[in-house]
Amino acid sequence: MSFTQQLREAADPIFEAIFQHPFVQGLANGDLKKEALIHYVKQDFEYLNAFARIYGIAISKCESREDMQMFCDQLPVVLHGEAHPHNNLCRVAGVRYEDLQGYPLAPTASHYIRHMLTVAHEGTLGEILAVLLPCPWTYLEIGQKLMREVNPDSSHPFYEWITFYGKSVEMTVTDKFRARLDEWALNASDKEKEKMKQHFLTSCQLEYAFWEMAYTEEAWPVKIEEAARR
Repeated sequence: MSFTQQLREAADPIFEAIFQHPFVQGLANGDLKKEALIHYVKQDFEYLNAFARIYGIAISKCESREDMQMFCDQLPVVLHGEAHPHNNLCRVAGVRYEDLQGYPLAPTASHYIRHMLTVAHEGTLGEILAVLLPCPWTYLEIGQKLMREVNPDSSHPFYEWITFYGKSVEMTVTDKFRARLDEWALNASDKEKEKMKQHFLTSCQLEYAFWEMAYTEEAWPVKIEEAARR
């Protein structure tokens, strides 16, 4: 069993909980509140901005051009490709994607981003791969599961979202990150492998929490005047 297979096995209860989350089930049956969709897009836009910054940090720690190229190749997907499923959610919600950009982070999104940034600044390249991997991997498996079980056609409200994540784009980055992390783990110490495992599992937990944040429209507990949009 490879290192990433071991990670996936350890995280299986979290993956299963994500599959059963009411937001993901709502994507399957085409029934989600407008407000939840809007909250998700607002937070995911900022999350992806942070993801792109972490790619930059990762590149600064790469010692080979092959590793640099791996992150460079995926950057357009983060910056531009993800706009496609976001636009699908916005159309269903009846809002413009451009109007949902630049909003403050909710607690869970803030926690997740800071978790990744801390690992990126303090960890090895292997640790960075481990902390990033749950995002594309969980979305790939969600998309593939919905493709199998729902088999949506173009009349499904979330057809574009499901087909985007259920097809090749997330598989490519997941496969590349897994292959490089498995390679890295071959020469990693037991201590580093344990760190990578914990980073991976924490990110998986925060993937679940992100869906919950969107579904419940999570906000900070004490309401204050909203900061000006950036």
